[in-house]
Amino acid sequence: MNTPSKRIFSGVQPTHNLHLGNYLGAIKNWVKLQDQFDCLYCVVDMHAITTWQDPKQLPMQTREIAAGFIAAGVDARKHIVFNQSQAPAHAQLAWVFNCVARLGWLNRMTQFKEKAGKDRENASVGLYAYPNLMAADILAYRATHVPVGEDQKQHLELARDIAQKFNSDFGVDFFPLPEPQIFGTATRVMSLRDGSKKMSKSDPSDYSRINMTDDGDAVALKIRKAKTDPHPLPGPDALDDKGRVIAAREAERPEAFNLLGIYAALADKPLKDVLAEFEGREFSFFKQVLAELSVSTIGKIGHEMKRLMSDKAEIDGILRDGAERARAISEPIMREVEDIVGFLRP
Repeated sequence: MNTPSKRIFSGVQPTHNLHLGNYLGAIKNWVKLQDQFDCLYCVVDMHAITTWQDPKQLPMQTREIAAGFIAAGVDARKHIVFNQSQAPAHAQLAWVFNCVARLGWLNRMTQFKEKAGKDRENASVGLYAYPNLMAADILAYRATHVPVGEDQKQHLELARDIAQKFNSDFGVDFFPLPEPQIFGTATRVMSLRDGSKKMSKSDPSDYSRINMTDDGDAVALKIRKAKTDPHPLPGPDALDDKGRVIAAREAERPEAFNLLGIYAALADKPLKDVLAEFEGREFSFFKQVLAELSVSTIGKIGHEMKRLMSDKAEIDGILRDGAERARAISEPIMREVEDIVGFLRP
């Protein structure tokens, strides 16, 4: 089978609205990858139901995530945007991998322990076997690279272990060992109301986050209201020799470094250069500059997302077309898997 030398697979669960942290941490980088890879970007609705989802809300949430991809710059004509449940190979291959992966491997997955909490006996089997489905997501397309954040590195390592064991068990060289695609220092976007906490949809204050659906006025208002401190902005001496904020300095002024980091990420500038540019300036000046930059990026994305969301038929058509093209890749791969495993097919 001819597989592209470089193919990306990545996905987002439709369990919450997209915010600035999702954009800077993942989607902005996905857009950059389009020039180097064949890309499949998936709304992973099957992963979403490992915890309870309102069936009446899930379709809307799925459309909103897809709209976010496209509004941010993902080209759904050149690449593939689809929702996971429209491609049966994900579930089919996940079952094969349930029989390849070892119980001990899953017992070591820290994310299950975190999500299940103290009530592990009441967690769904789906939540426990989530990493096997993630491996199937990637390997159903024989993807070679996967953009990963810190919380998914362990799952990608498991996907590599599953691919290697499948190849070894059946004496084949069939699945590639997918490589992590890492983008230097990850952009950690913290709450606009408390710089010590991650930006999150679950925060009761809407002013704690910038949603990707926010219009320009809302974005500017949230930047203006963002928590700061009374001191002038810090300079490059706050960084260590690797260009990272010294932990003690960040702990003293978390809100300052959060806003400076957001500016650096949106402007595609090294943090060192941003610190040098604004050293000694007042927050009132910096917030105005940051608001203008944020409105010109996130504000535009929010406007386009709302346009897309107003036409369900357009989003559904994009997902349907993407799923058709995804199946054209995954179904032949799944047939080969069935032959390798020894399933009898007509």
